[in-house]
Amino acid sequence: MSHTPNPRHHDDSDEDAVETVIATGVDDEPVEPNRRLFTGWHWLLFSFLAIAYSSFHLISLNVYPMETWSFRIVHIAGALILGYGLYTGASFASEGESSPVSRALTWASYALLIPAIYALVQVFLIQNAMSGGAMRIEPAVETWHFGFPLIFATASAIVISWFHRRTRQHLCPSDLVLMVAAIASAGYLLIMFNSPLRASTGTSFAPIGISWAAIAGSLLILELTRRVTGLALVVISTIFLVYVFAGPYLPGFLGYPGLSLNRFFSQVYTDAGILGPTTAVSSTYIILFIIFAAFLQASKVGDYFVNFAFAAAGRARGGPAKVAIFASGLMGMINGTSAGNVVSTGSLTIPLMKKVGYPAKSAGAIEAAASTGGQIMPPIMGAGAFIMAEITGIPYTEIAVAALIPAILYFVSVYFMVDFEAARKGMRGMRKDEIPLFSKLVKQVYLFAPIIILIAALFMGYSVIRAGTLATASAAVVSWFSPNKMGPRDILRALQLAGTMAIQIIAVCACAGLIVGVISLTGVGARFSSLLLGLAGVSQLLALLFAMCISILLGMGMPTTAAYAVAASVVAPGLINIGIQPLVAHFFVFYFAVVSAITPPVALASYAAAGISGANAMGTSVASFKIGLAAFIVPFMFFYSPAMLMEGSWFQILRVGATATLGIVLLAGMVQAWFFGPVKAWQRVVMLIGALFLIYGGIYTDIAGLVIGGALFMMQRGAHGGGAKPVTSS
Repeated sequence: MSHTPNPRHHDDSDEDAVETVIATGVDDEPVEPNRRLFTGWHWLLFSFLAIAYSSFHLISLNVYPMETWSFRIVHIAGALILGYGLYTGASFASEGESSPVSRALTWASYALLIPAIYALVQVFLIQNAMSGGAMRIEPAVETWHFGFPLIFATASAIVISWFHRRTRQHLCPSDLVLMVAAIASAGYLLIMFNSPLRASTGTSFAPIGISWAAIAGSLLILELTRRVTGLALVVISTIFLVYVFAGPYLPGFLGYPGLSLNRFFSQVYTDAGILGPTTAVSSTYIILFIIFAAFLQASKVGDYFVNFAFAAAGRARGGPAKVAIFASGLMGMINGTSAGNVVSTGSLTIPLMKKVGYPAKSAGAIEAAASTGGQIMPPIMGAGAFIMAEITGIPYTEIAVAALIPAILYFVSVYFMVDFEAARKGMRGMRKDEIPLFSKLVKQVYLFAPIIILIAALFMGYSVIRAGTLATASAAVVSWFSPNKMGPRDILRALQLAGTMAIQIIAVCACAGLIVGVISLTGVGARFSSLLLGLAGVSQLLALLFAMCISILLGMGMPTTAAYAVAASVVAPGLINIGIQPLVAHFFVFYFAVVSAITPPVALASYAAAGISGANAMGTSVASFKIGLAAFIVPFMFFYSPAMLMEGSWFQILRVGATATLGIVLLAGMVQAWFFGPVKAWQRVVMLIGALFLIYGGIYTDIAGLVIGGALFMMQRGAHGGGAKPVTSS
């Protein structure tokens, strides 16, 4: 990725302005440290597979729909095949590196292909038997000829892949075993779920082969999740899986009668678990919007978004920080991952923030907070809005509208945190010759058309799938009017990029589905609900604080989508049981799942930003927590003032929106110890009280907050005459 500020100083003539370049390569695909970079026929093969995978979804969603479970099984299997082909399980070996251990692991991996292929052959034989009129297969045949060879090959290849190192251009044979195992597992499930035996899942009559295929599939999902997102989600999933069989021995509300291995695994790979709401969303909405984002990237719209933000906000004090807010909000809304967005836009904005005077810690924190905010920005909201619509049954458009005021409050908070820090430290904006001319960029404003078409189509009543497909097609058409025209080769490149980008989120959603399956099949969610109900009998605020802590805890170290899916299964039903509206309960959980990315001690977005800024990771996460403070207060207001989620009369909504915005400004002033000048300690306490009154949303608290805010305003204006010298200058 390259971001090139123009090194020349030039006048303001149009000719020079045309040559000004601030951001290039924002749309370049970041390559993870454990991603293989194939060449030759390997590259052609996996490019073809990625293009075929993306095309399969577009065709199935728009032209030839498949049976639901079959579609989701193929969706996960395709991601597993691509994932094991592209991501290694161990670090890469250097060129020419070889050892007896490595050679032994290579031969062991090739040997494991025998049981894996044997299991796959059995799938074809089982298919022939079922087609020939067999009602079911002998359990001993399924166990000894399909189950044991499949589990042995899968588990052994996973362990070998942790230690087997090959160069970045070569595929490990152990990963080839895992790809075959993914095909065998999916193939068997497709056969059984398209037969009358599908109705037996979760009972003692279910074919044992379903359990073996589900165990192998679960192992494959867990290992791929480890490779693409790290250990956090895998550890949480493992704890939940252990609970399934340890539950009968646990005391108190955690105890339950227990499930046998066959009953649990024959049901967990159905719509009660892995094929449930999370995969339903990843196989429809998320994959579609990943393809949309890939088309935007291929047409270089990301570069335009960032340059537009520079032209609009670059000259304000602390300009690059304000650019980060706008650019990261726009990009984060589309790409659906806080840490990923930090990497793409932060590599440009963080160095520029440091250049105008922000400390490395603050620069990283601002980028992390802004990128995290993109997840709550309608209309796309990363991917959480789609999962919320799927779980709650509330129309997607209603969720997007409800998210509007909270998103505005979050970005107003981050903006004034940045502005007040810039004022306090006397930071400058960027010079006119450092940014592109706004008048030039306005001529390309049509590049916003795909997003406008998406929003318009959604609110005109089109389905999310149809609206997303229209927006994707419009991205290609709009590019024909820009310098980055998309021809057939670029369209294929976009489809390939989408297939690669989708691997992480699909693995995460499938893994989250495993947790959701445990929660629904063991009933632990209902027992958690009863615990919340007991707390609510003492104090509803106490119950909300407990729900907040659990939501953040479940989300730590996890991507937003998985964090919300798990928290929605555990926490949201409990909140609904204590009398909170479903929309309010799910938004409460969603917000805290999102901000877990900037909550110490495990703050993925903050850690990614610290890696770019060079600051201490924990210091950056504390600073980003402070900048995103509004996101920890606003969700409580959903409960006390539902008008914040567009529930109520227009007058109520406007009043709550306006006063809460003023409260957020006071909150930012309190945190940064600056309003129209330096703020004393006692004034900061008063500002906090005024901010909480205004954010609360009640008519009397609003009046009290306005009085406090007005008094502070007059006091500051009188003391500083409308401005103040900064504490330090840079």
